[in-house]
Amino acid sequence: LESGSEQRQFCVISWVKILLDKSLLLRVPALFSSTTSGGGGQKTFRTLLAVPAVATDREERDGEERLAVTDSQPPADAASPVERGIFWSRELEEQVPPGFAAEEAAAWLAAARAARVASLERGGCGRSSNRLARLSDGSRACVRYGINPEQIQGEALSYHLAGVLGMQERLPPMALALVEARGRQWEPVREELRGSHWAEGAVVSLTRWVDNLTAVVAPAPWGAEAGAGRRLQPLSAEELVGLSPSQLVELVQWSDLILFDYLTANFDRLVSNLFSLQWDPRVMRRATSNLLRAPDGGLVFMDNEAGLVHGYRLLSMWDPYNEPLLRSVCVFREGTARRVAELHRRRSAAAELRRRYRAREPLWARLGFLSERQAELLQARVDFVHRHIAHCRAQAAVL
Repeated sequence: LESGSEQRQFCVISWVKILLDKSLLLRVPALFSSTTSGGGGQKTFRTLLAVPAVATDREERDGEERLAVTDSQPPADAASPVERGIFWSRELEEQVPPGFAAEEAAAWLAAARAARVASLERGGCGRSSNRLARLSDGSRACVRYGINPEQIQGEALSYHLAGVLGMQERLPPMALALVEARGRQWEPVREELRGSHWAEGAVVSLTRWVDNLTAVVAPAPWGAEAGAGRRLQPLSAEELVGLSPSQLVELVQWSDLILFDYLTANFDRLVSNLFSLQWDPRVMRRATSNLLRAPDGGLVFMDNEAGLVHGYRLLSMWDPYNEPLLRSVCVFREGTARRVAELHRRRSAAAELRRRYRAREPLWARLGFLSERQAELLQARVDFVHRHIAHCRAQAAVL
């Protein structure tokens, strides 16, 4: 389920270069600066409107009020993929592949927790420490063993944050498991466990295996323009209408992905590709890390262990890339924007995540929750996204 060994190797090389030369972080490509001079618009991807880098308090208040009265505004023309300036149309959202339905995911999780591990195989699940498990019910799962526990914690918390945001259908079902060689679940693979060098009592993640996934390349303005070192320009409404339905459907999913990765501070997806532009100008034309496509066109957000816990420790390294990416998005799923607004209004991001995590993951206490500082960072990032959405709406109102 990985994006390819070549990309993984390149990402490792990038990490080494970061550690050896932190001065590289000062060389953020001009492509991702927040504003342009000479009256040019901000860089955006396919669907998005140019917006200034900083919103005023008045714009934020106005934007929040407008979000609250969205339903009272007249709908956009049926041919337009965007409604009320910043929301994907309902007709377009209805064409997005359903992904992993809640009922389907719940059934798989219950079965996986009850099943025994029949075999463990190397390959297909990323790091050499991971294994592909065949379960006694006939299904398969990737078993991820973290280099340190915070990676498994980040994977689990990211999965449940996606549920809070209403986009969990884009992530494969994921459950935690306790490695116990003499326990019922692992007894059939006791010998394989010895060869894995997994610590007894370690917490691992079980992620549903999905067949026939294919690599995903960033949409054209990122892949072509970014790869050539050129600034991304806003796409006009006329050009947007001319895009194919499949292109538009994919962009709906990308808008959620970029927002999700900003909230979790996940640097191991598109951000790692952007960073690698320093050495490889064609990297944006290759597969995006940890993002795959199902046969029906639905995007699958894979391997989110860099999110939240690990990502929050490295904000100074990666926010010079994550933040401009978020600013490039000014069209959103209305449901996503509504949930962000509610978490902002109630200041309840960490509380909602904790409630969902504790209710749905029996082993949550083994890894614990976010620290107080991490919880504050999550709320701060929710607030930032809310201000950005409000500003996009205020900007759209004057166009």
